[in-house]
Amino acid sequence: MQCSKCECSTFKVMITNTMPDRDNKIDFLQKIELFKHTPARVLAKIARNLKTVEVDSGQSIFEKGDSMRALYIVVEGSLQVHDGDYIFSTFDENDFFGEYSLIDEETRSASVTAIIPSVLYELSYTDFSEWLDKEPLLAKTLLKGFVRRLRDNNILEERLTRRTLEIQKQKNEIIRERDDLEKQRKDLLTLNNTKDKFFSIIGHDLKNPFSTVIGLSDLLLDDFDSFERDRLKVFIEQINKFSSNAYALLENLLQWARSQTGKMKINKNLFNFKDVVEDNVDLLSGNARQKNITVNFPSEAAYWNFDINMISTVVRNLVSNAIKFTPVGGQIHIDYKEHDDRIVVSIADNGIGIPVKDQDKLFRLDVNPSTIGTSDEKGTGLGLILCSEFVERHDGKIWVESEPGKGSIFKFYLPKI
Repeated sequence: MQCSKCECSTFKVMITNTMPDRDNKIDFLQKIELFKHTPARVLAKIARNLKTVEVDSGQSIFEKGDSMRALYIVVEGSLQVHDGDYIFSTFDENDFFGEYSLIDEETRSASVTAIIPSVLYELSYTDFSEWLDKEPLLAKTLLKGFVRRLRDNNILEERLTRRTLEIQKQKNEIIRERDDLEKQRKDLLTLNNTKDKFFSIIGHDLKNPFSTVIGLSDLLLDDFDSFERDRLKVFIEQINKFSSNAYALLENLLQWARSQTGKMKINKNLFNFKDVVEDNVDLLSGNARQKNITVNFPSEAAYWNFDINMISTVVRNLVSNAIKFTPVGGQIHIDYKEHDDRIVVSIADNGIGIPVKDQDKLFRLDVNPSTIGTSDEKGTGLGLILCSEFVERHDGKIWVESEPGKGSIFKFYLPKI
């Protein structure tokens, strides 16, 4: 059906000129906010030109993009303003919409569709324009109505904005609480992994070397005179080896436990890094001698700000690991250089190397692997975890570069401040 009062090609509703009597229409218009202050004689003219629009459930008055220019007043029924499936608002009895189209030529910005069978009055732009020329009072009255409508819309928009801000605040609070819960979950998981690791070390890794030491010492105590000198020396070397390993493990365990409880505070001062390397190489020289391993390091001084206890533990663990995984007669090279406001340290060996798939696991507590050394040395992997924690406490970073069969290079850097 072609609409005679608009630019759209298809009209989806029925327009009828069979109208209720004029007085009833005037009474109805007087209830509408837009016409509340309009004189009766003007309302009578408006009433004569109102068309009745009947629309079934699911049918549209107009759709987004249409150029139909008319004001609509809901006599009965209910309609919704929407863009596709998104619903902006609803109009019920005595509501009106489309008033701005009487003075604005822009196309419709949304569709209006009946929720239930509805009846509306339509005031077209053509009739409205004719009245503006002849009835200045009508223009003034409607302008006041537009202003009130705009004011009410602004108040509604302000309320909606406040409500939106409240909802966003609640949403942010929910997100924060969710993030806090997730952090607590991860912290609990870390604590649980820490507990499991702790008891695993105490129950197995720390127990085994002491069992060996006690067994060898019992043997010596019971049959000392029956053993030859060379055999006694082997027993004593074994006792020394397992005692040293147990002591190193116990020291790492205690430092790790302190770091987990937060009782270990970082205390930076200016120290010579060469002294730290030299002291720890000297401490581990017996281990290196047993495997005929040469440890090389620079003779130059390198003064830097760091916590000497933490960084000494890092160097000791990395050198100890290098000795553990380097074959008899191998080489270990320690280097340290200042670069871009950092001191970069590397400890390289020509040992068995580390598969790529295991390199990311070395510094993780939950999947930390442990590998047997070239002379059957055992370890827990705790030393590297401790190294990672202490380097990170200095705002530094630790990593490994390795290839199976070609040795490993453990590197870390410490910032200047």
